[in-house]
Amino acid sequence: MTEKHSNQNNETEKMNMEDVLAMRSSGYYSERTAGAKNAIDSVLPLMKAAVKNLPQTELLRFADFGAADGGTSAALWAELVSSLRKDKNVGHIELLYTDLPSNDFSTLFKTMQGMHGDPSNAYQIQNENVFVHGCGTGFHRQLMASSSLSLGFSATAMHYVSEKPCEIEDHVHMVGGQPDERALFEQRASEDWQKILLARAAEMKSGSQFIVLNFGIDEQGRYLGHTGGHSMFNKFTEHWRAMLSAGRITQEEFRKATFVQHYRTLDEFKAPFNNSETPVSKAGLTLKDARTQLTKCPYQKAFMDSEGAMSPKQYAASLIPTMRSWSETVFLSALSSRPPEEAQSIVDAFYNSYEAEVAANPDGHAMDYIHIIMVIEKE
Repeated sequence: MTEKHSNQNNETEKMNMEDVLAMRSSGYYSERTAGAKNAIDSVLPLMKAAVKNLPQTELLRFADFGAADGGTSAALWAELVSSLRKDKNVGHIELLYTDLPSNDFSTLFKTMQGMHGDPSNAYQIQNENVFVHGCGTGFHRQLMASSSLSLGFSATAMHYVSEKPCEIEDHVHMVGGQPDERALFEQRASEDWQKILLARAAEMKSGSQFIVLNFGIDEQGRYLGHTGGHSMFNKFTEHWRAMLSAGRITQEEFRKATFVQHYRTLDEFKAPFNNSETPVSKAGLTLKDARTQLTKCPYQKAFMDSEGAMSPKQYAASLIPTMRSWSETVFLSALSSRPPEEAQSIVDAFYNSYEAEVAANPDGHAMDYIHIIMVIEKE
């Protein structure tokens, strides 16, 4: 480890996910992430297959780890619960939504009660003996009683690492970091992934599954917003650096806007299952399936399908908010020493600049999703 990164670790060791992941409330996230919902909906057959072979029991306990406001997975859970409720042999169904304490649980619970979003997803009030709970604790630790979980699920969440191992000096994300910076993020992500899996192993019943749909890097080197054309994180960096050049932010504020994320490769995800002597294997978990999946940007598709009816300006106004919905807090947290109004003004200008670029020439601007899908089973 270099002296530079050793010093940075002293400054950032307490900078964990909670500092940068407080997403906007009132459903802002789920209403602007149609691509994430499309990806989540695609794993419904895996979820149905997972519960099909579960032994008959009085209680089925499910969990959605890193659920945000619950909107992107609501249709999936509504379909799964409704299909199970048709089976008279299924007794009580309990669903635990987990996220950080700063999460928008209010919107989540309103969605389940039919008070927000699509009322057809309000499965809690549409079915008897269905109980919904929230847990404001990160998923790196055990969150429920041992051997009680019938089915676990997580989507677009576990790329967040528990602590920021260093600041990325000349970029905003580890994908653009130097080799030594990337190595620090990879090490942290490896340790976190093992902790996550061991926590799930403790929670899971024998025969239960944990289905994960997580951001990662596929076999072609593609990742979120980097599938050809302009690279989204490079554009974030470019426009954030422009704020530095214009004197709107300081060098320290530029550095502090480092995403607390690591995009694992397929091999990194598989590593804890490589042999029978790993802690994860000894805990009883086996990897049943692991593959990559590309989900095309729905906003770009709508723009292309409009055949000119949607203007470039309108396309930009639809694309940038989906990026902003999950990234804004990173840039706001980098400006935490400023008055909130001033920080918000700078961040608004940052996204407005990106939006103006897309509106001027939308070619190559999109946010395709790359996910690693895994089916993990407890023996």
